[in-house]
Amino acid sequence: MGDWGFLSALLDKVQSHSTVIGKVWMSVLFIFRILVLSAGAESVWSDEQSSMICNTLQPGCENVCYDWKFPISHIRFWVMQIIFVSTPTLVYLGHAMTVIHKEKKLRELIQSHAERGMVKSPKYTDERGKVNIRGNLLCSYLSQLFVKIILELAFIIGQYYLYGFVMIPQFDCSRDPCPYTVMCYMSRPTEKTVFIIFMLVVACVSLLLNVIEIFYLLCTRVRCGSNRHRSHNMTSPSNPATLPPPWQADDSLKHNKLNMQLESGQSLGGSLDGAKEEKHLLGDH
Repeated sequence: MGDWGFLSALLDKVQSHSTVIGKVWMSVLFIFRILVLSAGAESVWSDEQSSMICNTLQPGCENVCYDWKFPISHIRFWVMQIIFVSTPTLVYLGHAMTVIHKEKKLRELIQSHAERGMVKSPKYTDERGKVNIRGNLLCSYLSQLFVKIILELAFIIGQYYLYGFVMIPQFDCSRDPCPYTVMCYMSRPTEKTVFIIFMLVVACVSLLLNVIEIFYLLCTRVRCGSNRHRSHNMTSPSNPATLPPPWQADDSLKHNKLNMQLESGQSLGGSLDGAKEEKHLLGDH
């Protein structure tokens, strides 16, 4: 695990500048890829070539057959996969650290020129230095996710075309300098198949987490935009209510005047009817 110490230390810094799903992806990378690869898989493949047996005594035949069947070892292939997949994340880390450094200097400049009010406020970090993924940082974060998805797919497809997803127990080889078609037998094929399938499943989980994180960031961005638009439409001192247009005001005045006339007409009619009834009763008496 000491060989992975430098890469692990760099990737550990990314956790404070990524989303929740990004932290889960980092945990999957550390525990189920780096740790399993260094603790278990390397010991399983330690005798990959030395324990391969071919039914011939021709010198060099076994080495040629192994190189033909396995142009790159599974362990080295997975090491390359982890390094290539982690590189876009390290590029984003460099961008984030650059932004944090610039905005830290900007905060110091604001404190020294507080009374002047001539310096703009930081955009991507808060007072504690935590990164807010937005703007250029959001584009950088999404770009590294897309690159990781492409790399994961490329390595999964490459593994399939190189040697499939199952360790074959035996294979035929007729490469020179083998005198004839020989049979070669691999050591511990079942155990190696278990590790191959496990690393394939972990790669698919990592790929799925990257896809989910893209949708999570896009949905969060859309929701924040709708909330900002809703708060902008609310009446506030910075966003006062506007008066209706002149024609709408004239229409409302006309409606109010008509309602007042109707109410006064009803009350006048009611009072005249009451006076007539009272006069009729007095005449009868």
